[in-house]
Amino acid sequence: MDERIWYIAIGGKSEGPFSKDEILGKLKAGVINENIYLFKHGMDNWKPLKDISDFKDNNLPNHPQAPPIPQSNGKICHEIEYKIHGHDMQFVEIILDPGEKVVAEAGSMMYMPSSIQMETIFGDGSQKNQGKGFMGKLLDAGKRVITGESLFMTVFTNVGTKKESVSFGAPYPGKIIPVDLSKIGGTIICQKDAFLCAAYGTSIGIAFNKRIGTGFFGGEGFIMEKLEGDGLVFIHACGTIIELDLAPGEILKIDTGCIVAFDPNITYDIQFVGGVKTAIFGGEGLFFATVTGPGKVYLQSLPFSRLADRIYTHAPSAGGSRKGEGSVLGSLGDLLDGD
Repeated sequence: MDERIWYIAIGGKSEGPFSKDEILGKLKAGVINENIYLFKHGMDNWKPLKDISDFKDNNLPNHPQAPPIPQSNGKICHEIEYKIHGHDMQFVEIILDPGEKVVAEAGSMMYMPSSIQMETIFGDGSQKNQGKGFMGKLLDAGKRVITGESLFMTVFTNVGTKKESVSFGAPYPGKIIPVDLSKIGGTIICQKDAFLCAAYGTSIGIAFNKRIGTGFFGGEGFIMEKLEGDGLVFIHACGTIIELDLAPGEILKIDTGCIVAFDPNITYDIQFVGGVKTAIFGGEGLFFATVTGPGKVYLQSLPFSRLADRIYTHAPSAGGSRKGEGSVLGSLGDLLDGD
């Protein structure tokens, strides 16, 4: 009889026990590969399947419970390392131990080695998605479409036997901000296009602002992204980023487009600027955001929408001026150049 004596390390957790035939079946079906980590009674630690000489031996006694996988450490999210490269056009390099994973927005990957396995999924792969059927996962993923994000997410897994890296690039000039959710209560709320990548196990959902004024007049509308977990997440924003710690009851007035993220203890609302003259001629818009502590808030100096609008306004193809170029010939120069 083929005993179930093998445990498989998948997603930072132990699954099993499985029999030899079951593992071979998974190999044949492509569910696992020869780099998957296995454990059985009598082994000192987890080892890649390809390095286990007695894999076909099913005569050893069954072990009731495998020890915890080293990289899990009792946390929900995988414990990843990172390096941020660059200044104004940054990318983040995520360093993964064998078996570790990172989840990212579809299309954000910059480069990776062959030992990193990429898989497109519905949802985020967090515990909130575990056990749900296809329709349940599709519904959760569909909520993200409301925020303007993709229906799919991508999971990157290190299936090798040593540390490997996968890198993700920010979609526009600005800064990448690493946030350790375990140090801020496990949740952060951010603008709907700020999320870049996160340790596997992070729940990536939506947050509705219940205040009707905030919904209609806030720069981010009713819906923002809510990131939950106990690991690292990476958000990006345009321009220079500042992190502020507000004391209890401390109030800050902010341009609505400059808010990047805040923790759930922050109270967020929208207020009318004030007098008619200020509202019309002040150049700051009709409304501003107010955030009230205690808690952290992240601000950006230049909202991307504002940057894009100014670029479009000054684009010659859109009828914009060539202010600041110092060209003597101007349009005549364009004709001579063939533009």
